[in-house]
Amino acid sequence: MKIYNAGPIITGLIIFLGLLTFPFWYGLGDAASAPEPELDTPAIAQLPEKQCVEDTAFMRSNHMELLSEWRQGVVREGQTFYLATSGQTYEMSLENTCLKCHSSKARFCDQCHNYVRVQTDCWTCHVEPKEVR
Repeated sequence: MKIYNAGPIITGLIIFLGLLTFPFWYGLGDAASAPEPELDTPAIAQLPEKQCVEDTAFMRSNHMELLSEWRQGVVREGQTFYLATSGQTYEMSLENTCLKCHSSKARFCDQCHNYVRVQTDCWTCHVEPKEVR
């Protein structure tokens, strides 16, 4: 059995497979270690115990869901306080709770968000914090 136009067909298949697998091999070698957010702001330095509203592992993987729940609770349901798993109560406020300690948006927020290539919409409603060192 003879395949007609075998050259163009094989060339087309190779190009197709190259385009199909492009996203996988394009990123090879680009992997960099995850950034470590800087925690040396004046507010954090004054804290007797370096504790966020939840533990570090939870905040690294779930902070966006937590902030989304806070937004929903404050804006839609009128809730203003969050009861942490530690039993401590925090005000549900990006500006008065989160940014009180994490005052450097560039050195804390942007560092990780740029690494994972996500854009937040926090600053469409909230005032971007002034850099405090």
